[in-house]
Amino acid sequence: MERSRIVFFDRDGIVNRRLVDDYVRRPDQFVFCDGFFPLFEWVKANGFRAIVVSNQQGVGKGIMTAEELAALTEWMHEQIRARCGATFDDVYYCTELDTPDARCRKPRPTMLLDALDKWHGDPSRSWMIGDMPSDVEAGVAAGVRAILVGDYARSDAPGAYAIVSSLAECLQVLQTAAL
Repeated sequence: MERSRIVFFDRDGIVNRRLVDDYVRRPDQFVFCDGFFPLFEWVKANGFRAIVVSNQQGVGKGIMTAEELAALTEWMHEQIRARCGATFDDVYYCTELDTPDARCRKPRPTMLLDALDKWHGDPSRSWMIGDMPSDVEAGVAAGVRAILVGDYARSDAPGAYAIVSSLAECLQVLQTAAL
């Protein structure tokens, strides 16, 4: 059985715009990032699985419920399906609080490793796209190449395959390196 290629997407900051000092809890707060749709369409058109791996401690803090997070995720899927004709293959959320004994929060690779196992993923042909150095750390720890999107220096994420300023540049990296 051939192992699958996976592109892991952080959610807040990659799929949708991150809210500063707040949590996206409702569809009216969920704004897709510039460049997300062309990136997602390329990923799906080129045979990759697309999987969200996202820390969502707003649930652990009691700011939103697991049901509200699930409803927002379903809304996100509906919007992507309407625009692209496809959606994410899977979604992994870690709702734990940011504590030293947290089991699944990035930078721990738990969500990526669980998805690689479930989807028979080939880490050497898979990618993590995130907007925080912790996304890169999780990707590297899981054995996948990581692209960091944002205004960062190499010293912020020495393990990153690439550091880019936009999702359009991220797509260019994938188009060059991933096939």
